[in-house]
Amino acid sequence: MKDFNFSVFQNVVFGSGSLKKVPDILKDNGCKKVFIVSGPTLNKIGAVKKLTDLIKESGLEYDVFLDVEPNPSIETVYEATKMYKDSGATNIVALGGGSPMDVSKAVGVLATYGGEITDYEGYEKVPGKIIPIIAIPTTAGTGSEVTRTSVVTDKSRNYKFAVISSTMIPSFAILDPELIMSLSPIVAASTGIDALVHAIESYISLNSNVFTDTMAEKAMELIGKYIRRFVANRKDEEAASAMLIASNFAGIAFTRALLGNVHAMAHPLGGYFNVPHGIANAILLPAVIEYNALTDNGKYEKIYNYIKLSKEQTYNFTPDMLTEEIKSLISSLGIPPNLSEVGVTEDKIREMATDAMKSGNILANPRQSTVEDIEALYRKVL
Repeated sequence: MKDFNFSVFQNVVFGSGSLKKVPDILKDNGCKKVFIVSGPTLNKIGAVKKLTDLIKESGLEYDVFLDVEPNPSIETVYEATKMYKDSGATNIVALGGGSPMDVSKAVGVLATYGGEITDYEGYEKVPGKIIPIIAIPTTAGTGSEVTRTSVVTDKSRNYKFAVISSTMIPSFAILDPELIMSLSPIVAASTGIDALVHAIESYISLNSNVFTDTMAEKAMELIGKYIRRFVANRKDEEAASAMLIASNFAGIAFTRALLGNVHAMAHPLGGYFNVPHGIANAILLPAVIEYNALTDNGKYEKIYNYIKLSKEQTYNFTPDMLTEEIKSLISSLGIPPNLSEVGVTEDKIREMATDAMKSGNILANPRQSTVEDIEALYRKVL
């Protein structure tokens, strides 16, 4: 068995209505004023007000930054950092999907250590602890509430880069299923597939170990059982709870084992064509699974058994059965099968493949890849 080290850096609080615990957590940690990072959609549907009402009633002060966009840019990070510094806050609450959490982590780095966010691009370049963050996911997909990664878009390079440091993992994660019950079907589907990709890629990663495998397997089991139910009815509390926990487990797995070609290729799609991350992952997944089949050591059959709709016993399994099962799942959730359907054109494939090769996730992919391999995979799903 492979040697490994394991540590858990934060407190995870799960439960329907657990959002109400945020003010007490802030007070227990000496907070007098908090900086809330979220987005315009969550503000529009009242999720931000639900949080600020709780904070106001507790007697704490707060400021709110609501300009986080999908695939957040460097400019947004700098704007939020300036507002944080001007506010006099001591803690950050990130409310939303991966984007508000990405921005919050980046703000925590810059407000603590200064400089440019690109100074910290790559692995473990943040010198120490950052501002305490409470992360509250409103999607069941990114797992960002328990990860060490902040992904930021550099528009000047059409490039999404990652700042990766264990010091950025939020201090608290609040998992409240009530907060994901207002998702649209397509967001529920795409973020759910994002969580599935996290679990699959960490499971077959060259860096996987018995701990990450355990977390990934449970995540796949829950997603396989509940994703269809959740997309069909987001008010299904059991399904919402299961998806939120699955996303969390997958996040714990991949932040330690890393990911693979799907994520390495998905980030350039966001940088060049602003494709939503979950959609990009879903479209790429079948082709990458097929590409990696040469390296299968028995895990493909386990993945297949976790996610297939029928629970009848499998006989004479072959890797192509997993590829077809994934295609069927993605189709049933209403996600398009090709990149051209989400606005991607062939003219940027070489640049995207070059950018994908810079990702550390490429090194964790079970099958070694060249830039030509990545180009071919993009074209396969175009």
